[in-house]
Amino acid sequence: MKREKIKEKYIKYGLEESDVFKHQHYVIITRSGIDKIQAIENIIIDYEVINCERDFCVVKANAVKGEATIQTFGSALKGGFKDGNCNTWYVMEMAEKRAMSRAVLKLTGFYELGVFGEDESEEFKRK
Repeated sequence: MKREKIKEKYIKYGLEESDVFKHQHYVIITRSGIDKIQAIENIIIDYEVINCERDFCVVKANAVKGEATIQTFGSALKGGFKDGNCNTWYVMEMAEKRAMSRAVLKLTGFYELGVFGEDESEEFKRK
């Protein structure tokens, strides 16, 4: 049942093999896949910076898809596996990408199926 719903969504949004991959525990959609879904659904996202420091940032995404709205957050903390969740210096951009991924996937029902965005965790990067 869950697998069938995911397949229907792949077809609906024109996702290709390069847009999706299997992680150890989850199905992951790449940045290009997220962008396709956002464009097809005409999801409008407004961002609000909650906190931004040199090595840490939190961004709130207010997203609208037709009558549906959602608020979600993305954060990035520069550091390694044990002391952060982002291994790059551009924490603002990473927090924004994470907030966007979550907003798009939540508004389109992917989250409830256990599908996540590649940008949401360094662990979700394609090997």
